[in-house]
Amino acid sequence: MTAAALPLAAAHTAPKIDSKIAGVQIGAQSYSFRDRPMDKAIEAFQACGLGECEMWQGHVEPQGQGAGAREELRKWRLTTPLEHFAKVRKQWDDAGIMLYAYNLSFSDDFSDDEIDRGFQMAKLMGVKAITASSTLSAAKRVAPFADKHKMIVAMHGHDNLTDPNQFAKPESFAAAMQMSKYFWINLDIGHFVSAGYDPVAYIQEHHDHIATLHIKDRNKAHANLPFGQGETPIKEVLQVLKKNKWPIPANIEYEYRGDDSVAEVKKCYQYMKEALA
Repeated sequence: MTAAALPLAAAHTAPKIDSKIAGVQIGAQSYSFRDRPMDKAIEAFQACGLGECEMWQGHVEPQGQGAGAREELRKWRLTTPLEHFAKVRKQWDDAGIMLYAYNLSFSDDFSDDEIDRGFQMAKLMGVKAITASSTLSAAKRVAPFADKHKMIVAMHGHDNLTDPNQFAKPESFAAAMQMSKYFWINLDIGHFVSAGYDPVAYIQEHHDHIATLHIKDRNKAHANLPFGQGETPIKEVLQVLKKNKWPIPANIEYEYRGDDSVAEVKKCYQYMKEALA
């Protein structure tokens, strides 16, 4: 009976989606599909033909609001059975999509137990790295847990140059990488341009410590725009990955205003294909 059931079970697993273009792994941050729950986000990846995902924590965790929501979230993180996160991984595997990273943004109000639990979740999801929109003060507390679990945490940068606790300047990333050998970089090339820096030069210098890229188009006035309409050198970034064969996933992060997230992510993907031609 068991042997007979195996082919039927296998039939539910979709073939792996290949979205590697000219040797460059293209995927998406699932935040691009923040307008829908995780199962529908998986369908959106399939519709777009994207086979690699950096998963936004909002697709895993409950999204409560109002008084008491923070404590409820803390309780959920600490008490949800760990096998739940293995099941999350299986959903993506069954859809033919590689779950490459988990985006869990450690903030200053995380307890030590929450931090530790975050690494346990990520391990059960089988990801290669955690990405985090964090702060330098939170990073100091996360560092010993990264060392303990021997897992990469890639810090995500924005473009807030006025707050020294935020990741925006190259010096902020350098400071984090001094805290732990497991601290790497999740470079958002759009924010990096908005902050006044050159992502191509930065990637060339630090490619061996960049876990993932966020691909978006922004200008120096801090506006998100459709690909090709801003000041972000998307084509040049993709070409430098292609030329050097650096195994850094280039993940679409759809944030500009559009009518339909699937249609817009498809446009972003097509732009990247053409940029790599």
